Amino acid sequence: MAESRTNARMRGPGGGPRGMGAVEKAKDFKGTLKILMKNYLSRYKIGLIIVIIFAIASTVFAIVGPRILGNATTEIYTGIVSKISGSGGINFEKIAQILLLLVCLYIISALFSLIQGITMTQISQKLTYKLRNDLAKKINNLPMNYFDKKTNGEVLSIITNDIDTLGMNLNQSITQIITSICTIIGILIMMFSMNVLMTVVSLLILPISALAVKSIVKRSQKYFAKQQEYLGHVNGNIEETFGGYNIVKVFNGEEKAVKDFKKSNDELYVSAWKSQFLSGLMHPIMNFIGNIGYVAVALLGGYLSIQGKITVGNIQSFIQYNKQFTQPISQVAQVSSMIQSMIAAAERIFEFLEEPEETRTITDTTDINCLKGNVKFENVHFGYNPDKIIINDFNADIKEGQKIAIVGPTGAGKTTIVKLLMRFYDLNSGRILIDGHDISGFDRGEIRKLFGMVLQDTWLFNGTIKDNIRYSRQDATDSEVIEAAKAAHVHHFIKTLPNAYNMQINEETSNISQGQKQLLTIARVILANPKILILDEATSSIDTITELQIQSAMDELMKGRTSFIIAHRLSTIKNADLILVMNNGDIVEQGTHEQLLNQNGFYANLYNSQFDEVEE
Repeated sequence: MAESRTNARMRGPGGGPRGMGAVEKAKDFKGTLKILMKNYLSRYKIGLIIVIIFAIASTVFAIVGPRILGNATTEIYTGIVSKISGSGGINFEKIAQILLLLVCLYIISALFSLIQGITMTQISQKLTYKLRNDLAKKINNLPMNYFDKKTNGEVLSIITNDIDTLGMNLNQSITQIITSICTIIGILIMMFSMNVLMTVVSLLILPISALAVKSIVKRSQKYFAKQQEYLGHVNGNIEETFGGYNIVKVFNGEEKAVKDFKKSNDELYVSAWKSQFLSGLMHPIMNFIGNIGYVAVALLGGYLSIQGKITVGNIQSFIQYNKQFTQPISQVAQVSSMIQSMIAAAERIFEFLEEPEETRTITDTTDINCLKGNVKFENVHFGYNPDKIIINDFNADIKEGQKIAIVGPTGAGKTTIVKLLMRFYDLNSGRILIDGHDISGFDRGEIRKLFGMVLQDTWLFNGTIKDNIRYSRQDATDSEVIEAAKAAHVHHFIKTLPNAYNMQINEETSNISQGQKQLLTIARVILANPKILILDEATSSIDTITELQIQSAMDELMKGRTSFIIAHRLSTIKNADLILVMNNGDIVEQGTHEQLLNQNGFYANLYNSQFDEVEE
């Protein structure tokens, strides 16, 4: 089932024609290209050879076309001249043969192009399919601390944006660069074979065009950069305004919001206008320079034709080749940008795939099902960053079946202790033992089978309500799912929904409240029937009446099971067997509710302060 919540990183438009905006570059172009070729594209060698052969053949057949068409033009011109002189006429049979040959060549060229296009599409899609599978496997093997350093959007961008960029650019760039280079070489051969002088005149236009392009790009580049910067300001302004729309309304900030947006929008307008105007000059200037070249070729061709050094048909063919010559050159420039973006995307993908995975060392082969739930923390030290320890010399001895409450102010380390218990992170030093066995000796997946967890933040997946409850135990029967829902006091609510347990949950689902979602996650844990329970503010999103309803069910569920309860509302953990009071990563007090109140220490102050707040 796919997650019902996503957080994709958004990327703004590039601005301007392709090749005009700033091109993202890889940090190690050669190294990344080598990995791509050796580890991935090498398995498609036969397909790539087919693509190269058919791309070259398709281009060759297409290039020969204008030369053959020029022969038909020469034949018509010769026939007309001979008709005027009274010595003959147009040989339509020969012209028909030439045109038939031309049609056949173009059909073969199109067929070859189709074959190489289909083959290249298969290669690129198979490659992206494999990479997506590799990324999915990698995500499930990464340690939790990786996701502390990366946002969800950054990870999702690799799986979506970067994979798509790699697949699309690979599909287009390989065939396009082959055809473009073949076209340039083929056209030059054809032009030189017809007339060297006319070819030299045509090539003189290229440096003039290059200078014009360089001048425009140089001036427009800074405006494209400003356009991207101001576009980010506009998007940020909109996101900030509508993200905090209630605050804007409460403090009558509408006028300021409009004023701030207008300022950002004005800056974006100026930079966008200048960048688009300059990039818009590219086409007419290139056309103008190109037309001057055509005039020069036509005049020179006419002069050479009078001298009998070139035929009329070859002049026509030469002009066609001249028009086609600049197109593959611009395509090569576009392809270079595509390849740069493709390699940059591939580099991020490979960096992700090379991230160190969770350690899989297994030294303890004890059957998890034989463990009962005695938990011991011995001199535990831990920090998310090695140089900043937040759990200092934590010690606790918890017996099987005890209900343990962990309390303390925000940042005391309560949730961190639970994460360490489930081996989301490894300790800096110390040990955590379950029934005398160090949890670091077990496979992480195996040790987590002991636990059932209800978090403060509910998390449901796309799928039916039944599937969401069954997520903790895939082999559970429908009747077991229903019993778990009844135990969580959510069965009656489910029966009121359309399709009941078969109702689909997705992003558009609006008839399930936050508290009801919490009840569904509790039902999921009840179905798992774990030996150790972890309740991290499990009733934080539930109203008082509903909380009272499920409290008896939770008490029944916790009987005979070691249970860790993280709570801010201290009134909910009065009946805990042991309360661990944490502050700054240490246990500062421990005992029952009554014992801790009688000590009149840190816990008593926390407890009394909550009731003082209620009275106020």
